[in-house]
Amino acid sequence: MWDDAFPSFLIGLREGLEAGLIVSVLVATLVRAGAGSRLPQVWTGVLAAIALSMSFGAVLTFTAASLSTTAQEAFGGALSIVAVAFVTAMVFWMRRSARGLAGEIKEKVTEALAMGAGVLVLTSFLAVGREGLETALFLWTTARAANESAGPMTGAGVGLVLAALLCWGLYRRVLRINLTRFFTVTGAVLVVIAAGVLGYGLRDLQEGAVLPGGTAYAFDLSGSVDAGSWYSTLLQGVLNLTPAMTWLQVAGYAGYLAVVMTLFVGGVRGVRGVRKVRAVPGVRSHGNTTPPRPGSGSPDRPAGPAQVRPVPARPRWLLPAAVVAVPALLAGLVVALAHPKPAAGETVAVSGTDCGRGFTAPKPGRQDFLMHNTGNQTSEVYLIDPSSNAVYGEIEGLAPGTTRDLVATVAGGTYAWRCVPADGKAVTSTAVRVGGAAGAHAVAPVSDRDLAAPLKAYRAYVDRGLATLVTQARKLSGDIRAGHLDTARTDWLTAHRTYASLGAAYGTFEDFDRKIDGRPDGLPGGVHDKDFTGFLRIEYGLWHGEPAAGLKGVAQQLADDAAGLLKAFPHQDFDPSDLPLRAHEILENTLQFELTGDTDQGSGTGLATADANLVGTRELLAVLKPLLTTRAPRLLPTVDVDIARLQKLLDSAHHGTGWTPVDRLDHAAKARLDGATGHLLEDLSPVPDLLEVRKSA
Repeated sequence: MWDDAFPSFLIGLREGLEAGLIVSVLVATLVRAGAGSRLPQVWTGVLAAIALSMSFGAVLTFTAASLSTTAQEAFGGALSIVAVAFVTAMVFWMRRSARGLAGEIKEKVTEALAMGAGVLVLTSFLAVGREGLETALFLWTTARAANESAGPMTGAGVGLVLAALLCWGLYRRVLRINLTRFFTVTGAVLVVIAAGVLGYGLRDLQEGAVLPGGTAYAFDLSGSVDAGSWYSTLLQGVLNLTPAMTWLQVAGYAGYLAVVMTLFVGGVRGVRGVRKVRAVPGVRSHGNTTPPRPGSGSPDRPAGPAQVRPVPARPRWLLPAAVVAVPALLAGLVVALAHPKPAAGETVAVSGTDCGRGFTAPKPGRQDFLMHNTGNQTSEVYLIDPSSNAVYGEIEGLAPGTTRDLVATVAGGTYAWRCVPADGKAVTSTAVRVGGAAGAHAVAPVSDRDLAAPLKAYRAYVDRGLATLVTQARKLSGDIRAGHLDTARTDWLTAHRTYASLGAAYGTFEDFDRKIDGRPDGLPGGVHDKDFTGFLRIEYGLWHGEPAAGLKGVAQQLADDAAGLLKAFPHQDFDPSDLPLRAHEILENTLQFELTGDTDQGSGTGLATADANLVGTRELLAVLKPLLTTRAPRLLPTVDVDIARLQKLLDSAHHGTGWTPVDRLDHAAKARLDGATGHLLEDLSPVPDLLEVRKSA
């Protein structure tokens, strides 16, 4: 988590120290002026600034959550650019203003003492509020880049606590810090971090379709860099440098770093030799400390106690409570408007006889429908456009007598309910019309008919593969029968790879899969059990010195089972919905079994099998391409990049006719393989939902 926490730790430490030093100046000035009773007004302003900053963070979080995925990318990218601008301005402002900051704050406090409590509250609020808003924006941006909030929030919390301790130590004269050097060093580091945030923001804008060039990569080192290694994670978490970056990202990153760092370093050199640091209480040049004492005759002290207007008596807690509550209430209002609660839900009946009863035309916006199953069967229910069958929302497994919420966004268009009882026919309710502009997001439906053409194409692919498998299995059996075990090992791998490339059909093969490629797991006799047959049984014998005589029967049985499967397959029930499921499951099994060595019975060819599984996945995606392209046009280009990356890694483990065993891969190579496979699985995960078969009326 440290890689995600460090940028936030640094911003928390630096911004916290800036705000803390400002507060120290405010407090010390009041104490020197003999106006210690006005300190609660300073802390009221500080509390108000903290409340505003936290409320700003909440607004960002909940506003983004109400947007579509594409809009979230664009929103996050835009705010990343804004965060970079704020951080850049803050770095240069602090370098330029540090020496005169204390004097400026003291002048404002002196004026505030003569003008009343409200001005002093406002002074401390403005002094601290800017730092808080910058911190909130930067934290939101880094948390979004990390895809989690625990690391960034932990880092920021540690940084703020440390900043508070440093400020206390400076004020109490127990610490000495060269603040000029501190802000210079941290400023340079923040410039580098901001360059990474800029690159990340530009990538978000590309993925949000705001900027072009989303597939124009300047480099792609994914095949040679382990995305899961500690150094890769550190670079991505701290600097937002990723193995693959577009030309726009690289240009933005390099351009920002070159220009801003040059200006920053040049500015530092311009002030070198000036050693005077702002007169923070307890701090003088080079970090030396002096104890500020009221009545010491310091020129900073006003000539006498400040004359203030009488203030009507009121509860001490009223003003602090008000300035803390107002930002929170305003944030709640903004969140409510940007992310409105669904309209109070109407109860809609779900059953085969009164589907949609109680449904009336809703107003545009997010709606909460209370779906109540009034029938006697578990049902599915969909909110659809009856003209296109597009689905806006759904509930699966709604039990009889139960009620569940279905939240959906409604815009201009026609809507109806489709109820699908477990053992009955789908029923569609009467349609209602909603006025206004269209724009609600829906998932285009997929039917068995839509999957008919891909299923036919894949069946033909499996038929060809099984015919090849029968020929190869018979050759393997002949090798063993003739005692040519070296040749048999080569032919075994060829035949096994052919079978492994048919992964999407495994669920259709019924008992044949267990006979042809079953594992010994769970068998009473393990590898010596009589029911352990097929490829893995032959593999165990060939690579454990078993004589040909003991393998003849097993090899002949494999050839017979392959022939039996070829004959049976045209008559086996191949569920069309298996195709989108297998797009993800083939490689899921690869990661679980082949890449762990779990299925290896001595040949060390797990990566060869993984390669064949990748071939099968590629073939499956090819037949599903027409359906996926219309529903998620950006999915397949991304997956193609992932497949090429994984293929390159597998090819690097293939040496002539041999393959590197999984257990002989070095740690980095194994991590790269696992990372590339996991990344591909993540990008394939939407396929089952996109191509889920839904019943129609």
